[in-house]
Amino acid sequence: MKIYSVGGSVRDELLNLPIQDRDYVVVGSTPEEMSRLGYRPVGKDFPVFLHPKTQEQYALARTEKKISLGYKGFKVHASPEVTLQEDLARRDLTINAIARDQNGNIIDPFNGVADLKAGLLRHVSPAFTEDPVRVLRTARFAARFGFHVAHETLALMNEMVSNGEIDTLVPERVWQEFSRGLMEKNPSRMFYLLHECKALARIMPEVDAFFGAPKSVKKHSQTDTDIHTMLAIDYAASKNYSLPVRFATLVNNFDGKLISPEKLPNCTSQEAHNIRLIKNLCERIRVPSDERNLALLVTRFCSAVHRITELDPEAVIDMLQTADAYRKPRRFEEFLQACTCDFYAQPNHIEKSYSQTAWLSKALNAANSVDSGAIATRLGEGVSNSTRLSVLIKTEVRKARIAKIKNQSA
Repeated sequence: MKIYSVGGSVRDELLNLPIQDRDYVVVGSTPEEMSRLGYRPVGKDFPVFLHPKTQEQYALARTEKKISLGYKGFKVHASPEVTLQEDLARRDLTINAIARDQNGNIIDPFNGVADLKAGLLRHVSPAFTEDPVRVLRTARFAARFGFHVAHETLALMNEMVSNGEIDTLVPERVWQEFSRGLMEKNPSRMFYLLHECKALARIMPEVDAFFGAPKSVKKHSQTDTDIHTMLAIDYAASKNYSLPVRFATLVNNFDGKLISPEKLPNCTSQEAHNIRLIKNLCERIRVPSDERNLALLVTRFCSAVHRITELDPEAVIDMLQTADAYRKPRRFEEFLQACTCDFYAQPNHIEKSYSQTAWLSKALNAANSVDSGAIATRLGEGVSNSTRLSVLIKTEVRKARIAKIKNQSA
């Protein structure tokens, strides 16, 4: 029985990066022996165990055989006879197929260390094409490390798109990989790579439609839609903004020029068209509600925020009310962050000050200073009908908040 550190922890150690989790592969053992030694079995599809003290994962060395389409279409074989090299050979990229023994020696049968030094993402074997998730993982690693993809690996990714393997991805796994990629250092690299291998058109056609799209006078007078959007999400990453902000920034620039309204009937306006696009995407890849709701809010009001000082106080108050800014100040802060990303994605804006968010934050504070309780008490003294009283309170609170915004603008 021999134990080796494998995968991401070895890779990140060699890159002098912080180690998030350590994984181990066990060669020459059985499930019975692992249980006898106190390891707790947790794997459903193959033998994985938790260490009795550290709770780190230890997997028995295994091989895989493709038996059907999809990333779950594998038959797993684990036995004491499976070697370390056979286990490493089933992994996706050479940089993830490096092991370290208990004496600190590196085992690198597929030259992953050299690829790390060269900044290259290269597949371990032709079996790369058997798992469609590897297309997304490769793109995610490009976003994380800034590495280039080997030509032969890119060719395999194109092959997985053309032969339909990419279409077997389940929505939950698509969102899992995309959300992790959005949280990397340079998320735009993920989208550029997926567009290059044609996978993006199959998974997120709404985003793929950005690439090569004409300039929109309304939103992007100086940059093409794809460049603008990629600059925006990289800006969000540079500011370490949350996943909801990054997703909202990504989909904010859906445009009627990109997908014809005929494909989305019953859209009576450009805003309704864009919102329908976002809703369809979120439903298709199972986007969580926090990300979905912020994205819808940003696409509805971002343009208005850019020209906030031109709006009348009534429109500002209506925006704050619709955004539920009074009850959800954290989400409203994220809304303003996404608007900021859209602003600074314009090359000539990078040195400018985006004062609109500070203005709107000040407006929210002013509106919040209205004592709605005092208004309710005063009106309640002369009105007995509860329905009419509720309407009166809302009307008077709104008037008071509008007055506060007018004073701010004066």
